[in-house]
Amino acid sequence: MMYILGLIAAYLLGSVPMGLLLTRLAGKGDIRKVGSGNIGATNVMRVGGLRLAGLTWLLDMLKAIVAVWIGRTIGGDGFAAWCGFVAVIGHCYPVWLGFKGGKGISSLFGAVLAVSPLAFIICGIEWLLVALFSGFSSLGAVVVFCILPLLGFMLGASIGFAFLAISLLCLWRHYQNIKRLINGTESKIDWRWKK
Repeated sequence: MMYILGLIAAYLLGSVPMGLLLTRLAGKGDIRKVGSGNIGATNVMRVGGLRLAGLTWLLDMLKAIVAVWIGRTIGGDGFAAWCGFVAVIGHCYPVWLGFKGGKGISSLFGAVLAVSPLAFIICGIEWLLVALFSGFSSLGAVVVFCILPLLGFMLGASIGFAFLAISLLCLWRHYQNIKRLINGTESKIDWRWKK
C-alpha cells in the first residue's frame, strides 16, 4: 500500500503546472495560448524572460526531487528512481490540465539530481553546452535522453530501467521538436533576461 501511495503522490506532485501558475501570477496570461503553447520553462522564457523561466525550471525540478525523496523513504534508491519517472509522467500528462502538460525535461533533471548528483552534473553540462552552442534547447535535451540510460545502468539495473523509461517518455514528448530540427524549422532559444 505504501508503494502505491508513493506512486500516487509522485504523480500528483509532477502534475502541478508550475509554468502555467507562475506566468499567470506574473500577469503574462495563459501560457498555453502563447508561444509554443507548452507549459514548460522554454516557452515561459519566450513570454516571461529568463528569470521567470529559471524559477519555473527550479520548481519543476523541485517537485520531482520531492517525489524521489518520497520514493527513497518508502523503498530505497530503485523505487525512488521509479517515483521520479512517475513525477515526469505527471508533468507531461497532468490530471489538472486534461493530461496536456510539458515535455518533461526540467522534471527529468530534478529526478536525476535527486537520484544521482553526478549524473545530473554530466547531463546538465552536456545540455548547457549543446543549447548554448547550437541555440536549440531541444537538441541538448535529445542528447540527454541518449546518455541518461547509460548513466543509470552504471548505478544499478532498477535505476537504469527507470532512467530509460524517463528518456523514452521525454523523447516521445519531443517528437515534434525532433521533426523541426531535421527540417530546420525549430525555434532557437531567446536568452534575454526579461521582457
